[in-house]
Amino acid sequence: MAQCAAHPAVLFILLVLGLAAVLLLTVPSEDIPVAPGFMYGIVLDAGSSHTSLFVYKWPADKQNGTGVVTQHSECHATGGGISSYAGQQGVVGQSLEVCLDQAVHDVPAHRHKVTPVYLGATAGMRLLRISSPQHSAQILQEVGRKIQSYPFSYQGATILSGQEEGAYGWVTVNYLLENFIKYGFVGQWLSSERPTVGALDFGGASTQITFVTQEQVEDEKDMMKLRLYGQEYSLYTHSFLCYGQDQVLKRLLAHIVKSQGHSVSITHPCHPTDSSVKIHLDSIFNSPCTAKYKPSTYEVQGSLLIHGSGQYEQCVGNVSEIFSFDSCPFSHCSFDNVFQPNVTGSFMAFSAFFYIHAFLRRITGITVSTPAQMEEAAQTVCKMSFAQMLALAPDQASRLRDYCASSVFVKVLLLKGYRFDEKSFSRISFKKKAGDASVGWALGYMLSLSNLLPSEKVRTWKALAPGIWESLTVLFVLLSVTVLVFIALRAREWKKRGLSDRAL
Repeated sequence: MAQCAAHPAVLFILLVLGLAAVLLLTVPSEDIPVAPGFMYGIVLDAGSSHTSLFVYKWPADKQNGTGVVTQHSECHATGGGISSYAGQQGVVGQSLEVCLDQAVHDVPAHRHKVTPVYLGATAGMRLLRISSPQHSAQILQEVGRKIQSYPFSYQGATILSGQEEGAYGWVTVNYLLENFIKYGFVGQWLSSERPTVGALDFGGASTQITFVTQEQVEDEKDMMKLRLYGQEYSLYTHSFLCYGQDQVLKRLLAHIVKSQGHSVSITHPCHPTDSSVKIHLDSIFNSPCTAKYKPSTYEVQGSLLIHGSGQYEQCVGNVSEIFSFDSCPFSHCSFDNVFQPNVTGSFMAFSAFFYIHAFLRRITGITVSTPAQMEEAAQTVCKMSFAQMLALAPDQASRLRDYCASSVFVKVLLLKGYRFDEKSFSRISFKKKAGDASVGWALGYMLSLSNLLPSEKVRTWKALAPGIWESLTVLFVLLSVTVLVFIALRAREWKKRGLSDRAL
């Protein structure tokens, strides 16, 4: 009976596999990756025109900036911003119920008690705090009580400063674009070494510009230093209150009313030619932003009839007059005596910037990627009748009357105010989302308050613990050697067989 001898290569492979098994068994059980589930965080963005709720999530075993925070869901409350409920007892809390109920459903029940929820109010509440501090405090108390009635970990309701709003928006943009850190090939977090992107935000009551600059910031109020992932960033950030879309439209109308002698019937050069509308005077002069235009006496319930004339050049002239470009106490300014260094690098423009840009592209077919195209698109829209716009964008019927004015404002703000030129304008990307997350200040706010943005460098393992990576590295080397030895032995056998065949 012939004896069966194992081939040396087979024995070697069995030895390596046995060694690999021993290596993996010696790795501590806590180093073996398991499905950890997710942690969650909730932010209510209480803007001037509406409130949005965002649910974010990240791996439960990855804390202090070592896990990717992604957007899980979002909800937009019906009705106006929380500041619009001033003086209406109990109503503001009810306006948040639909979105808070959705959050209860979106966040797993076993995570409810450990899920932080933050409410940040922006320019609408900043204005209300100016005009009525009592109503402002009352609204924050009411929304606080409503949120606390839900099973989450309530972290407070605050009014963000304009600088905070700008900075958190910048953090959101660069976090989503992975400009702070990136994942290495073997699962390690590394510095991305990519330049950051500036942030342009255009809300209902204010607009913000934020970017990294190497120039000296001559007004210290507009300078902010952030240390994230071991890197220090010097930011220029400024928020212009009363320059948000809704307040700009009010200010423009108030300016036209005043310039036409406070007549009960006016001609609006930014409204379409076939457009007429009647409004209450109080809807114009009920804001601190229009206080300087308010006549000494006017009927609160008085009405105003507005006829559109569709005159582009007159529209540009009137919009430009709500800015002040006349003087500058610094080496150079944007407008309203505000210092601004030269814009540098790329920018992301979001919120109303995105919607206006998207509308211009849709209704004119112009890409709006240069200053000349911005001018052409705005001029094209301003010369259209209401009927022409309605035929092209029937879903925007309630907003069509204001798109000419908004487009002209964006043109003046970006080109004359912020001084974007042919080269720098082409580096602005107009976005609603980055990846699967909505762009705004909310994510940056939660990251900062939840300590998910460490100041020092983070070097950790994305999925596998160091012990496993070391074991797998050894295993890979051994298997590579095995393959080489096996090939060498096989080649030797083939050579011997070849010599034997020749001898025969």
